[in-house]
Amino acid sequence: MMFPTSASVIIALLMGITGGAFVFYELRRVLSYDPGNETMQAIAKAIQEGSAAFLSREYRVIAIFVVIVATVIATFLHWQTALCFVVGAIASAGAGYLGMYVAVRANVRTAAAAGRNLHEGLRVAFGSGSIMGMAVVSFSLIGMTVLFLVFNGNPNQLIYITGFGFGASSIALFARVGGGIYTKAADVGADLVGKVEQGIPEDDPRNPAVIADNVGDNVGDVAGMGADLFESYSGSIIAAATLGAVLGEKSGAFIGLPFLVAAVGIIASLFGIYMVTGRELPKGVDGSITAKISRFIGQYLIKIDENASLDDLLKVLRRSVWGASAIILVLSLFAILLSGVSFNYWLVILVGLIAGNAIAYVTEYYTSYTEKPTQAIAHATQTGAATTIIQGLAVGMMSTVFPVLIVAAAILLSIWLGHKADGSMAAGLYAVALAGVGMLSTLGVTLATDAYGPVADNAGGIAEMSHLPADVRQRTDALDSLGNTTAATGKGFAIGSAVLTALALLAAYVTAAKIDNMNILGATMLPGILIGAMMPYLFSALTMMAVGKAAHQIVVEVRRQFREIPGLMDGTGQPDYAACVGISTESALREMILPGALAVVVPLVVGHVLGKEALAGMLVGTMSSGFLLAVMMANAGGAWDNAKKWIETGQYGGKGSDSHKAAVVGDTVGDPFKDTSGPSLNILIKLMTIVSLVFASSFGSGWFSF
Repeated sequence: MMFPTSASVIIALLMGITGGAFVFYELRRVLSYDPGNETMQAIAKAIQEGSAAFLSREYRVIAIFVVIVATVIATFLHWQTALCFVVGAIASAGAGYLGMYVAVRANVRTAAAAGRNLHEGLRVAFGSGSIMGMAVVSFSLIGMTVLFLVFNGNPNQLIYITGFGFGASSIALFARVGGGIYTKAADVGADLVGKVEQGIPEDDPRNPAVIADNVGDNVGDVAGMGADLFESYSGSIIAAATLGAVLGEKSGAFIGLPFLVAAVGIIASLFGIYMVTGRELPKGVDGSITAKISRFIGQYLIKIDENASLDDLLKVLRRSVWGASAIILVLSLFAILLSGVSFNYWLVILVGLIAGNAIAYVTEYYTSYTEKPTQAIAHATQTGAATTIIQGLAVGMMSTVFPVLIVAAAILLSIWLGHKADGSMAAGLYAVALAGVGMLSTLGVTLATDAYGPVADNAGGIAEMSHLPADVRQRTDALDSLGNTTAATGKGFAIGSAVLTALALLAAYVTAAKIDNMNILGATMLPGILIGAMMPYLFSALTMMAVGKAAHQIVVEVRRQFREIPGLMDGTGQPDYAACVGISTESALREMILPGALAVVVPLVVGHVLGKEALAGMLVGTMSSGFLLAVMMANAGGAWDNAKKWIETGQYGGKGSDSHKAAVVGDTVGDPFKDTSGPSLNILIKLMTIVSLVFASSFGSGWFSF
């Protein structure tokens, strides 16, 4: 007997509310920690004010875009889709803002906690990341389930909920691009003048760009990443439900299944989070049930001592993610049984989870400084910046091989399993969408391992600027190095999930547009593919040049201040931090408009001018080239960054050596690779696809039908 669709959706809604309750509970817990001394609090306040000011201005700009697009959708499509678009935009923006709000308050508390011990520092920083992770999945699930119930669960009205994904995608792209331009302009400017020209340490309070750099970590890597994965998570569920609606008599079960998997994913994520942040339970009386439960759970809680290496810290986060993955496998089996669908779909979820963890592992291998690829880049620094760049690009290109093979295998296995289960290609494509849901089902804890990184990075900056003891900075550096690696794996995970989600959305678009077949030799198909393959390069060029322009302005301003402010280098002068914050803000808001607009406008133009088949080809081209380029840029950037950190541990002369200076140049090139252009590409892939899906009914044969 099949479980009613509405029951699945209600369970998902209740679990979303549970996740939301955890978010506010954890928020109170993190904010209850000691915020440090007055100097630390003053620095943290400057970061908070800069972050809030930027995000407020960015959201005002995005609000104009949201109003315009919602009006267009309501006028030419349906008011219901426009409503869902607005709700998706608000939910995504809300999750991003909440994540940033706690991150800029957890940074100073992490620094203070690191003053006590490494484990306390990890608990505070990771607790902040878990708020971001659970806010994303909870807000998304609550938004989609409420809309589903508003439309009475009518499968014919599922097309309206695609607007929710469109709204989330729009916020994600602007947040990623705007935040990425901001953070990397400040970072590059601070590094080039501070570390390379003046020879002062990173996060030195004498550097006028240091506050802008710390602000950028939050608006780019917390709010931006949160919005990015909010959109992936929403898009995967929407794509699966939309494809499930066409699968005959079992369509109700197929629609409800992705919601059920997402619901049990929240339980699994909470368990994974608790493995890192949880406190020991009361022991109770020996022999009592309480004592037995305490010992059972206690063996899975992870403690960190002062001698922990990067490998030890990585094991902590790996165990939390793997533990959550094991839980989701058990619970999703019950979801399959409740839904009354084939056991093959449980295997599909397994495929998605394995693929996600495999991509994360490969990304970690290519970007961690404990592994050979990143150490090879560090070795290349001995002969200068040029060989450092060459080796980094080679590592980035090489790193694309296994992610592509993993995703290709996941797609093939999913289609085969779905086809075997229900005997149709539609079932196979539904299985691909479900694999994407499975990959993202543990997002609550997976995103926590990523979002905690900028908090640890900020904590190190606050420790440096507050002149805390050296052992505090050593602890925050250990957490920061871990954050660089987990951030890189998070980007790989986001890109891999983006491809599965985009493929599922493409299948939903082909169904909605009533495309019966696609001939690759058709008159408009190949031009569509080529235009699509070009888009990631155009997009990356625009975002890279935007970072370059903004960084140039920061460099000029920082040089001016070092030259004109008396006593700045000897510590008696006061830098003008606000000037650099203002430059980064203005540049980011100005430069994010064109790339964001292109992602929406180009699919509409191609769909109306070249036709719906050409648009499908364009989406295939964008997905293919965007996947490879995104992996290459993200991994090359992460490897350059960690090669610098490897040298800073004392290798090849350590800080201040010629090798270190070459590594800083590599890191500077890699910054916009890994934090602006690379991670923005996976949003580009999904946004172009979901725009096509939302407007599918409006496309015809185009102007060049033969």
